[in-house]
Amino acid sequence: MQVSKHVHALKIPFNITIDSGKKLERFVYCFIIFGSKIHLVDSGVSSSEKLIFDYIRQKGRNPEDIASLTLTHSHPDHIGAAKSIRDFSGCTIIAHENEKDWIENTEKQFADRPVPGFSSLVGGSVPVDKTVEHGEEINLEEGLRLHVIHTPGHSRGSISMSLDYEDILFSGDVIPLPGDMPIYDDPLVLIESIEKLQRLKNRSILLSSWDEPRVGNLVDTIISDGIKHLRQLHNSVMEVATNQKTVDSLEMSKIVLHRVGLPTAMASIPLVVRSLSSSIKYI
Repeated sequence: MQVSKHVHALKIPFNITIDSGKKLERFVYCFIIFGSKIHLVDSGVSSSEKLIFDYIRQKGRNPEDIASLTLTHSHPDHIGAAKSIRDFSGCTIIAHENEKDWIENTEKQFADRPVPGFSSLVGGSVPVDKTVEHGEEINLEEGLRLHVIHTPGHSRGSISMSLDYEDILFSGDVIPLPGDMPIYDDPLVLIESIEKLQRLKNRSILLSSWDEPRVGNLVDTIISDGIKHLRQLHNSVMEVATNQKTVDSLEMSKIVLHRVGLPTAMASIPLVVRSLSSSIKYI
C-alpha cells in the first residue's frame, strides 16, 4: 500500500514454530521508498524477496534498481531476505554498528539469542557496507534523506528514522503493542528510546514493523500506549520478583502476563521469559 508520495508499506506474513510444535502466525512490514532508485527499510524473513520484487514490478519498476537496504536491527524477521536481495541487486546494506556482528554472522546471532525456526527465517549472513550512528543522515538520493535516531532497548543497535519532507517515522520494533508478545532487551532503556520519538515534531505518519501504518493523532496514541504498557510490565515484574522468595523466571512470567492481561501461554516462548526477566536486574 502507498502511504506517501515516495513510501509504500508491504505486509509480509510468516510463521514461527515453537518448541511444542505449534505454529504462531506473525507478520512484519518492510517499506519501499521509490525515487530515481529504489530503497528498502528492512527485508522481512527468508524468501520475502519474492513478495518485494513482485510488488516492485507491479508498480512498473525493476528490482535490479534497489540501491540500498537499511536494516532497523538484526532480528530474523528484518534481515531474513537481506542476503538474497543484495545478491540480486548489489544494493548497499546499512545498519547501526551495534547490530553489525549479528547481521554479518547469523550463526553467532542464533547462538547468542536462540529463536525457534531461526534457520527457516534467515537466508544467511550479509556484509554491512555502511554503519550509522545517532544523529547521522542517510542520503539515499537527492530529495530523499533519512535522519537516524538510535533507539536501543528492543535490541542494542535498533534505529528509528525520519524521512525528510514527508513527516514519516520508521520505528522498527521499538514501540510495543499492548496485547502482543513482549520482546525487548531492557524495558527502561526502551522507554527512554520511545520518549525520544515522542519528542519529535515531524511524525504525522508512523511506520512500525509490527503494526499497521498509523496517521495523525493515532501516532501519539500508539507511542503513549507503548510507554504505558512497558511501565506496566516492568513494574509488575519488579513487584512479583520482589515478593517471591525464589525467583523462578517461568513462574514469574506467567504471573506477570496474567496481571497485565496477556495470555499466560506466552510464557512458553523463551524470548518472552527473557524479555520479562530483563527487569530483574533493577531490583
